[in-house]
Amino acid sequence: MNDIANRNGRATVEQALARLNFKPRALEPGHVWLAGAGPGDPGCLTLEVLAALGQCDALVYDALVSPDVVAVAEGAELFYAGKRGGQPSMKQDAINALLVRLAREGRRVVRLKGGDPYIFGRGGEEALALAHENIPFRVLSGLTSGLSALAATGIPATMRGINKAVILATGHAAGTDDDIDWAAIARTGQPVVVYMGMANLPAIAAALLKGGLAPSTPAAVIVAATTPQERIVVATLATIAEEAAAAGLASPALIVVGGIVAMRAALAGAT
Repeated sequence: MNDIANRNGRATVEQALARLNFKPRALEPGHVWLAGAGPGDPGCLTLEVLAALGQCDALVYDALVSPDVVAVAEGAELFYAGKRGGQPSMKQDAINALLVRLAREGRRVVRLKGGDPYIFGRGGEEALALAHENIPFRVLSGLTSGLSALAATGIPATMRGINKAVILATGHAAGTDDDIDWAAIARTGQPVVVYMGMANLPAIAAALLKGGLAPSTPAAVIVAATTPQERIVVATLATIAEEAAAAGLASPALIVVGGIVAMRAALAGAT
């Protein structure tokens, strides 16, 4: 591929990187970097995260991180800390303690999460635990799935004439005392992107309808965005739960509700 690029007079990836003159910071012993791997495709990694993976000797990674991305940390000791709803998983306090222990052992630690560590990734909790223990840390942003998944499936997160904001919400606690006010979200009239909501999709859709959104409001469920396993079901708010179930969609997935979803068909049909 690089030979083809050279024959056509275009720069190879290596040459393009050299022109960028990117100089990564050094990951020091005893430091922890909280990094985002993006939505799944290794091409969504930032240069900073790629450089961090090449330097670490301890990698603590989540379930949504691609094996191809994990493999970049060649020679690092791997610590799986994935969380999946309804399945046995490492407690957050134990993950915090692991990061502190590895840092105190003088390890170069990368804590790698899908998406962005500060968007429903508990990165703030881990940063706070490190700060309390005086462990030096740094946050390396990643493409958050809540926005990049939309782009990957042809849905613009914002569109003039459709929305003036976009709401990122968690559906983890839908139907419980810890739930958010879905009626208040519905009243904004702005699109909402829901993380961790597949198990509660019927309850979320019902709450948004009760809050005043029209049954015909466009809605979608996106599974495994940017990966070969990517799937999307587009329906209305009234039917999305039924149609997603009929299609066999399951977590990890994002739910998108709002007029921006209708842009997918419009853009696909544009010439």
